[in-house]
Amino acid sequence: NCEPFKEIFRRDFLHGGIKIVEMLFRSNIMAFVGADSNNQYPPNKVIIWDDHLVRAVGELSFRADVKAVKLRSNKVIVVLEYKIYVYNLPDLKLIEQIDTISNPRGICAVCPSSTNFILACPDLKKGQVRVGGTGNKPLTISAHENALSCVSMNNSGTRLATASEKGTLIRVWNTSSGELLHELRRGKDKAEIYSISFNHNCAWLVVSSDKGTAHIFSLAANDNENIVPQPLPLTRADEGNQNASNPKSNLSFLQGISKYFGSEWSFAQFHVHQQKMLISFGPEQNTIIAIGLDGSFYKCSFDPIKGGECIQKERYYFL
Repeated sequence: NCEPFKEIFRRDFLHGGIKIVEMLFRSNIMAFVGADSNNQYPPNKVIIWDDHLVRAVGELSFRADVKAVKLRSNKVIVVLEYKIYVYNLPDLKLIEQIDTISNPRGICAVCPSSTNFILACPDLKKGQVRVGGTGNKPLTISAHENALSCVSMNNSGTRLATASEKGTLIRVWNTSSGELLHELRRGKDKAEIYSISFNHNCAWLVVSSDKGTAHIFSLAANDNENIVPQPLPLTRADEGNQNASNPKSNLSFLQGISKYFGSEWSFAQFHVHQQKMLISFGPEQNTIIAIGLDGSFYKCSFDPIKGGECIQKERYYFL
């Protein structure tokens, strides 16, 4: 649990490692995939686990290794390198299968809403995203020139954020029209994007990468879903912190010459020593939560008016 931070339960599997775990919201139902060393749960099987019963209640087997699993209240989504399967929950009846370009990262985003099933995944061409629901005609978005590295969807399924293997730009799209709403610049150097997350009302977006910095972006401009006001205009006292307070470069008037100058830069930042981190917004307003590969847990707050460096509130190690 994150508020307060404490361990709820622990389950040890004695037959080998577990490489993928997906939880069905805050419930006792989980899906997991074993590692190569696991004799009981191999990497080509998805196990549906009921932790109240302390046993498997379902199983899905495939010819290839599973790359990712997503759970929703009435669906199980299984990602293989070249195909995605959508099953009904709890009877595990196959609903749909989707062909993709090579997808070794298991890239897939699913709207959390139980009433609005929207799935985003790589399409059949490099840099393209397929967005659609079961039975509906999918929309194809040419998101990047390079191969995709990460995609994420907001709570209502109306916004999609994408990043490529280059990792310098994050783009935010309207999932209904395919319109580009924001082009957010993480930096100028290549980076591997690990996670992208919207806050609950789509006013903010946070990104983590292998550079050890989490970037928070304001999505208030040109997006009528947002309710958070724009950052205040710069004063002379703010000039030393200009990149954090101003969502665009001083040279934005040159955007017709180069997209670099027209991109929006991060509003706030959080620096950590552990590079590989998954990050999201916390339940408290203007907070982020980060989980590191080394077992670290961070909770930080950011100033919604001034931006800049986040303030660390809590830090734990859970391994």
